[in-house]
Amino acid sequence: MRHVGAQPNEARRLTEPVLLILMSLADQPRHGYALMKDIESLSQGRVRLSTGTLYGALHRLLEDRSIERFELEDRSREKQAYRLTVAGRRQLEMELDRLRQLTRAGMSRLRASEA
Repeated sequence: MRHVGAQPNEARRLTEPVLLILMSLADQPRHGYALMKDIESLSQGRVRLSTGTLYGALHRLLEDRSIERFELEDRSREKQAYRLTVAGRRQLEMELDRLRQLTRAGMSRLRASEA
């Protein structure tokens, strides 16, 4: 029996908070509070990140260079903003492709069971 696990060139699986952070940063840079609000909106109110979860995930994403710090023009409150890097965008695209494939397979099974 073959062990099921990550293949050498396979991207690591993203947790839901990390996936939502990357999705939120896909269209524009955001600071922490804006990320929290956008993630709540993206998830239709289902996910509300605590500051600890958010900043822990941001720290890990900065370390693996999926995101980078970004200086906003409005510096009135010295908010730290973040933006997606090329590597982060690629990581997001790979995870969304993986989820799309799983969804297709699941829907196919559901349809087959209805027949």
